[in-house]
Amino acid sequence: MTDTPSTPDTPEDSGERIAKVLAHAGIASRREAEKLIEAGRVSVNGETLKTPAFKVRAGDDVRLDGESIGARPPTRVWRYHKPVGLLTTHADPQGRETVFQALPEDLGRVISVGRLDLNSEGLLLLTNDGELARVLELPSTGWTRRYRVRAYGHATDKALAELEKGTTVDGVVYGPIEVSVDRRTGANVWLTVGIKEGKNREVRKVLQSVGLTVNRLMRVAYGPFQLGSLKRGDVSEAKLGVLRDQLGKLYPLDNGGLPLKPGETAQPDTRTGTAKAKPRAVRPASRGPSTSSKHKSGPDADSIMPAGKSKSAKGWAKAKPKANEKPKSKRADPKKSGGKPSEGKRDADRRRRP
Repeated sequence: MTDTPSTPDTPEDSGERIAKVLAHAGIASRREAEKLIEAGRVSVNGETLKTPAFKVRAGDDVRLDGESIGARPPTRVWRYHKPVGLLTTHADPQGRETVFQALPEDLGRVISVGRLDLNSEGLLLLTNDGELARVLELPSTGWTRRYRVRAYGHATDKALAELEKGTTVDGVVYGPIEVSVDRRTGANVWLTVGIKEGKNREVRKVLQSVGLTVNRLMRVAYGPFQLGSLKRGDVSEAKLGVLRDQLGKLYPLDNGGLPLKPGETAQPDTRTGTAKAKPRAVRPASRGPSTSSKHKSGPDADSIMPAGKSKSAKGWAKAKPKANEKPKSKRADPKKSGGKPSEGKRDADRRRRP
């Protein structure tokens, strides 16, 4: 057993750090991946790692507990409506039910983007990409977490407005917090709260510092992702096209859902987001021949006629006279009428007389 597998001489910056590889594979977040490495559970090319500083190159065999982590899957993200009473952790020493135990089994191993405490509910983002989870959790990303809050107590509008400048509670410094009062009902007040840092129990602790005790907290948005009408306990996956649009340059993905490497440019996704017009159904040919070729709303008769048949072939109807067209009158043949002029001719002769 060695601390680091032997590798050929390569440039110092070649490959990816093992913790990042494990995070991309959805095994764990970077921080958790480092703990797995320190515990001696990760090996590369048959040799156990003892340091997260090792870099993995293309073709290396990476294993966790002796099992290959496999090829890197496309990045996926789900919205989950977390109910009250579930812990956002993969394992609880006290045996309490966790979010990941409540998720559908076919979801596979996923990682939460941030956390919601036991008594909080609402939108929780899940992903199979630990690196993406780390990026979205960073305050520098600038994504606002928005909450609907019901709290007991009294806080002046001035005190709530002061929170936009940031505050310090029990020695912990919190950044600007947006608070707006939606309505007051007796001793309770309904608020909409927006934060960008997401520190441990941040909303509860900050509101407690101004005289409010939170008795219900629901996250309704995480950046551009909304809770919407998602019911408690339900999971909904974001489509790849939506994911690429929302992540943008923050975490660019290619058309297959894999993160782009530095310097690569994302190509337009022609498979999603653009609806193609359906071909028009071919209509039967008109019953009569067309008298004009200037305007055609569809294929002409020849283009849909069975091959080898003429227009007069059996099964093709002849043109019918128009409804407002009067039949032409036939002039009487003088020879057949005994040489006598027809009634029409006699009337015309009378009109010509002076």
